[in-house]
Amino acid sequence: MKKYTIQKSPFVVPTTDGKLIEEHFGNATDGNSQISIAHMVAPSKWSEPFQKPEFDEYTYIIKGKKQFIIDGETVILKTGESIKIEKNTRVQYSNPFDEPCEYLAVCLPAFSIDLVNREEN
Repeated sequence: MKKYTIQKSPFVVPTTDGKLIEEHFGNATDGNSQISIAHMVAPSKWSEPFQKPEFDEYTYIIKGKKQFIIDGETVILKTGESIKIEKNTRVQYSNPFDEPCEYLAVCLPAFSIDLVNREEN
């Protein structure tokens, strides 16, 4: 019995905002509710509503820049930088810049729409 799993066909989450989300491990891909790992590309001028997730989220920027508004403080990460945002923190993710932002996101426990707690626009 193999003690590893190679993911060659991540689950591509359907979106309506132009953002690419490829979940490699997590609820949608393999039913793992403990952790999710996703590769994402946020297009230029993309943003999400504020949210207060019930999971820790780690983000590593592969290419470009990404903006975070965390409890009212604006933080901008660039290529090669990373951040951990603790669960139950009010945050907004966006890419107000002129180039796409490619990044990895890791959520503990795994991302679930039921745990993200997005605010209404």
